[in-house]
Amino acid sequence: MDRTEFMNNNDIADSIAETAGVTKADARKIVDAVFTAIGDAAARGDEISLNGFGKFKVKDSPEREGRNPATGEAMTIKASKKLSFSPAKAIKDKLNG
Repeated sequence: MDRTEFMNNNDIADSIAETAGVTKADARKIVDAVFTAIGDAAARGDEISLNGFGKFKVKDSPEREGRNPATGEAMTIKASKKLSFSPAKAIKDKLNG
């Protein structure tokens, strides 16, 4: 894969189908189910730990003051939740050779 490209759900499913010897349709169902499970766990505020890959964790972003970029006018940015990812050492090692 070229460094300027990105991988999407279908690409992941194709890779799983090839590696695991399942149909592309079944692999796509598995990919969708995994991401649904991660999303559902995150929505509950759970930490998702995938051995050898990393952790997804929900973080609170408090309400803060900001500026409207178009007008420069002060505004309040609402509090929100963010999903962060921390890669496992094995992934960090792959990224850094």
